[in-house]
Amino acid sequence: MDFKMEVAGLLAKATELSLDDALSTVEIPGNKAMGDFAFPCFRLAKVFRKAPPMIAQEVADKLDKPAFIENIQVVGAYINFFVKKGIYAQEILTKVLAEKENYGKSDIGVGKTVVIDYSSPNIAKPFHVGHLRSTVIGNAIYKIYEALGYNCEGVNHLGDWGTQFGKLIVAYHNWGSKEAVESQGIQELMRIYVKFHDEAEKNPALDDEARLWFVKMQEGDEEALTLWRWFYDISIKEFERVYKMLGVKFDAYTGESFYNDKMAPVVEELKEKNILKESEGAMIVDLEHKNMAPCLIIRKDGGTLYATRDITAALYRKKTYNFDKCIYLTALDQNLHFAQWFEVIHLMGYDWYKDLIHVPFGLVSLDSGKLSTRHGNVILMEDLLNQAIGETKKIIEEKNPSLENKEEVAKQVGIGAVIFNDLYNGRIKDVVFSWERMLNFDGETGPYVQYTHARACSILKRAGDINLSDIHFDALSDEASLDICKLLETYPEKIKDAANKLEPSVVTRHLVAIAQAFNKFYHDNPILNSEEDVRQARLAVVVAVKTVMKEGLCILGIDAPEQM
Repeated sequence: MDFKMEVAGLLAKATELSLDDALSTVEIPGNKAMGDFAFPCFRLAKVFRKAPPMIAQEVADKLDKPAFIENIQVVGAYINFFVKKGIYAQEILTKVLAEKENYGKSDIGVGKTVVIDYSSPNIAKPFHVGHLRSTVIGNAIYKIYEALGYNCEGVNHLGDWGTQFGKLIVAYHNWGSKEAVESQGIQELMRIYVKFHDEAEKNPALDDEARLWFVKMQEGDEEALTLWRWFYDISIKEFERVYKMLGVKFDAYTGESFYNDKMAPVVEELKEKNILKESEGAMIVDLEHKNMAPCLIIRKDGGTLYATRDITAALYRKKTYNFDKCIYLTALDQNLHFAQWFEVIHLMGYDWYKDLIHVPFGLVSLDSGKLSTRHGNVILMEDLLNQAIGETKKIIEEKNPSLENKEEVAKQVGIGAVIFNDLYNGRIKDVVFSWERMLNFDGETGPYVQYTHARACSILKRAGDINLSDIHFDALSDEASLDICKLLETYPEKIKDAANKLEPSVVTRHLVAIAQAFNKFYHDNPILNSEEDVRQARLAVVVAVKTVMKEGLCILGIDAPEQM
């Protein structure tokens, strides 16, 4: 039973509102004394031409109180509905216990495909904490859509092409060596890349040399491509090690270089459709009609740009996946870039341009300023994860030294803390990186939610055999039990809301709310030492909470250890 829908149905019949209008008006009061559901009558004042309190009383008098409603009260302009706690708990808990790990999942996306472009680090640059947001937000969005039945295609659009490789080749020739790169790997590549930018500030001719090397790459020069492939292999090895730690996988690694042999037909199509124009030796698409700067497609030296490759990639993905949505996770400062080339797709006559969605997020910065690979001001992702694991292990040694599988639990909790910390923040916010904040294991954090799940597991382990076939739900008449049921009831809607808003923090914050409600329930209600009927009913609550918390954490890409 959908209690809110049932209440809306009663009100629609009594007010002649449509069911959708009534449903959109029904509220869940913040003050429990005002009922479980409330209907404000202000919007009916113009229709009935009466004061809202008078309307509230007249509507309430027309309502037939159904079996699941304990009481109906009129307070001012509000009609307040109080649900029978036992019936409410039975409805919610029975559904969770029956559906188990499928609770909250749905089939609304069956037959539809979503392509999600996320993470996308640059080859030959370190995987640093600045890449965390795209990686974990994209992974969570993938899992959220997957839970709703969509066919998801996760694409890692690696930054593996462009002038930066010309810079790296120049840097390698001037300040690098094969031995140093083979022994130090991506750290050496970063060192010489930073060195290039320091030297280029004094000698701008280095930038011209770098551009020439990139043109050589585009023309298939063997020396240039051999170095590029070498840098690529070194980088992928490091990236995959970090992705494994984060539990992130991709369906395709199709970076910018993948589209090298696919761009010429796209440029030709732009010419044939009279969209491409020459401007000062370069080829552009004029976007003045949208009050935007031109979209640069071909540079004056013949080189392609990000927009060229992104347009080509979108056409390839539509042909390959026939997507219903193609989602791009990048930093907020790329808004203009995506708006420009989305409009180019529109001008090409493809009506699916409206299915291209840029999902921006705020940046991660150090206390001392913005992260920058040009100046070497980075915190490596692998170092961050290893330190989080190490800090977690210290806490385990202090609080639970006899814990089995300490190493594995430290990984699950430490890495989970990093992911949860990022996903708890709204994605559009900038995050100032702080070791202390990131590794705080108290409050509204990943470890707090994981510990709550582990506590539920511990209770169930100590309980032994549990009979969930004959539960006396009337035993769940206290506010703490009802609060948990309300949060469990709204969990499926939170998944849908997170998908609609492309905002994983909706789920993250809801899990914190469930954890807080469960810990209050645990504190207020003896479970294992209660009378049998009460014991079984309260254990049903524990099973339901454990189930939802584990699946909720999984959707966020976080493990749920059973012991901590």
